[in-house]
Amino acid sequence: MSSYPKRTAVLASAAALAGSAVLLAAPAAHATVVNVNYQCKTPIGDKSAVSPIDIKGVKSGSGYKITMSWQKGVSSSPVELGKGAMNPSATIRLGGADSGTLSVTGAANQAAIPANTPIKINDLSGTYTPEKSGKVTFTAGTLTIKALGTTTTCNPTNNPGPSLTLDVTAAGGGSSSSGGSGSSSGGTGTDSGGTLPKTGPEDSFVALGTLGGTVLLAGAAGTLWLTRRNQTARR
Repeated sequence: MSSYPKRTAVLASAAALAGSAVLLAAPAAHATVVNVNYQCKTPIGDKSAVSPIDIKGVKSGSGYKITMSWQKGVSSSPVELGKGAMNPSATIRLGGADSGTLSVTGAANQAAIPANTPIKINDLSGTYTPEKSGKVTFTAGTLTIKALGTTTTCNPTNNPGPSLTLDVTAAGGGSSSSGGSGSSSGGTGTDSGGTLPKTGPEDSFVALGTLGGTVLLAGAAGTLWLTRRNQTARR
């Protein structure tokens, strides 16, 4: 009989740990680098380039700061672009629980870009405020480059997949049953909050959640069985 309280305590601890595992089962974010094939309309004709695109999300107040990065240069200029001569901007397509586009902007080039050299785009960012709760995807959209009074427009042609998926909660607890237009604004505001997980195998999280749920049920059943056994022994 003296071992009964100890067994109950052990099983209660296991159940508590299992509950924690269930809460951690769903990843808050999933990011991947996606190759985007851009077709660009330039003042001197059409050009194409493939660049890996990385999109990250960081919690910022009631929304998220979304940052879009290019790992390779796109398009080029027949003349040198001096410092500050090139201004990029882009759109990110929203999907899943939300729809529409998010505008992202960034600083002009901080160094001169030689003629006939692929133009490396600086990181672009904007603020996304969810109006619907659920999983929202972020996919590379149109890139716009303004330089020396001209405008170059680059559109993805290979139907790229999402570079980022966020599990978001609307400030007002909006439903995710239908798509809506998320509130967005371009800029490079100051971050606040911690960085969301960027990558991670979702299957492992699901497996962890399943295991946690199994342990939780087993702990509850074991506690019930021990309680009934103790009551029978007393009778």
